[in-house]
Amino acid sequence: MKPEDLKKAREKAAADRAKREESFRMEIRIDMGTSGIAAGARSVLEAFEQGVAEKGMNDVAVLSTGERGWASCEPVAEVRERGKDPVFYSCLTAKKAQRILEEHIVGGAPVAEYQIHPAG
Repeated sequence: MKPEDLKKAREKAAADRAKREESFRMEIRIDMGTSGIAAGARSVLEAFEQGVAEKGMNDVAVLSTGERGWASCEPVAEVRERGKDPVFYSCLTAKKAQRILEEHIVGGAPVAEYQIHPAG
């Protein structure tokens, strides 16, 4: 592959990412690294996916991400709402995900007792 091909691929990926981000008002990113999966992140991801689907929230994306290095805080989720600072939640369960979905994603009020500061 030539350098100009790599540049075109990088530009296309950036454009695709920007387009995707514009189509959602909110993203829920679940850490699915090794420690997250071991701590139960898969059930948290599934709870968010199921809740978003049941509510027909086509403007909310549920995504998986890699390891953040917060092993003692896993499972971790990041909620990104366009125009606002991201909110990080730690030590999640499927039940806690349902509460975050109702209170934060639907209601607009972050659940303070599950939040963690990005610096740890």
